[in-house]
Amino acid sequence: MSVQSHNATPPAPAIAPGSETIDPRRIAEGLAARGMDPRITRAVPAFNAPFFQAGLAGYSDAAMRIIARRHGCPYCVTEALLDRVLLAGGRGFDKADLGELRDNIPGGAADQPLAGQIMGSEPAEMAAAALKMVEQRRRSDREYRELAYARAGSFEPPDPQHLRLPGGEQLGRLDPTEGLGDCEDSCDPLDHLDGPDGFDTSVAAREASPRSDSSFQAIDVNLACPVKKIERKARGGHWLAEPEGAIRILEAVREAVPREVACTVKLRRAFDDTPEMASNCERILKAAAAMGYAWATVHARTVQQKYVGPSRWDILAGIVSRTPELPILGSGDIWDAADIFRMIAYTGVSGVAVARGCIGNPWIFRQARQLMAGHQPAPPSLVEQRDVLRAHFDLSLAVTRRFRHAEETTCRNMRKFAIKFAQHHPNADAVRRRFVHVETAEQWLTTLDECYPKDTGLRLSANSP
Repeated sequence: MSVQSHNATPPAPAIAPGSETIDPRRIAEGLAARGMDPRITRAVPAFNAPFFQAGLAGYSDAAMRIIARRHGCPYCVTEALLDRVLLAGGRGFDKADLGELRDNIPGGAADQPLAGQIMGSEPAEMAAAALKMVEQRRRSDREYRELAYARAGSFEPPDPQHLRLPGGEQLGRLDPTEGLGDCEDSCDPLDHLDGPDGFDTSVAAREASPRSDSSFQAIDVNLACPVKKIERKARGGHWLAEPEGAIRILEAVREAVPREVACTVKLRRAFDDTPEMASNCERILKAAAAMGYAWATVHARTVQQKYVGPSRWDILAGIVSRTPELPILGSGDIWDAADIFRMIAYTGVSGVAVARGCIGNPWIFRQARQLMAGHQPAPPSLVEQRDVLRAHFDLSLAVTRRFRHAEETTCRNMRKFAIKFAQHHPNADAVRRRFVHVETAEQWLTTLDECYPKDTGLRLSANSP
């Protein structure tokens, strides 16, 4: 998802007639007194406030998530990971940052609770990929592929295909079934265990297996991303035009994932605004509730809208009122902390996903908690901005440390965050231009020293959320 292109409109209010009369502080204080929807906290106990950081393609890596958590975010979702990439043993886990763990780096206590979001086209692939995410490679890559293909029985193993990540990054041609029939030359020691299959793949064995503390607390099925179709097959938000296929995927994932792990779903309010598409979202939601899904996050734009034009909180309110059997969390046009509570009051959602509104603005979560405590939200001082920019850079460097050109990769990755962080600075345009040209860690620190002096406690009112 790009936040500065013709594919996304600038921040603007949602369509919500009458919402201007809502008092966000009063709503926030009331929510603090009542507490979270108990159906949500039963599924994920640490999810203790009615907002969270959504999965953002190209943005929500562990560095961004940890910074958000330090500012009061109770729950985070990874960007959408393609099931076939996960099954191929490819870059899915790297992008989820659940590799080698050290100190405060991803996968440890600093990045919990965490939901792993997956997206794909075939029920058996989605089920096997979801299980792999939860088990954190307890089995071999080959065995997860075997679960998806050799034993699927419902479809032929796919031909190699050209894949693009949800954020647009090209992966080239990928064949997740490569090597399925022969593990003799495998470098994975799990492929060489005694026995015909290496591991017992029965449900009983899966449920008896202890789950790693660094695993996911939930699996989130993405039926929202407005990516293009692949080879005439639906993926992401395109399933809203094919609800039967969406329901088969939800069934397969819920059946594969151990019951103690929550399953959730993200979708959009409709594929488009035609009458025939209007009921598909609710049909999928009711099916998810019947299967035992913990909650659903509904983006108040259509799939065809992508990120262009206003979201429709008025339509979201109707979806919530007609689906009482399932907790609904809302998404769309949340630009500041007050918007979180306006959406809750206007639509009746149980919580709110903060997406583009938290890029370069982790303080939105602190400000939401301040509203719940009855306080005026505080904008960040220059010193606070500097501290967060330095911490985010250090965490990003830790995430990319396995790459050959880790520093260069980190600087390139952080530029897109820095130009958003700059919006809080009184000289936003000048600071933004400085960050665009940063190529080394030394240049990053120099920019911080010159633009964010340590000896000021100034709090800003202009350009603050």
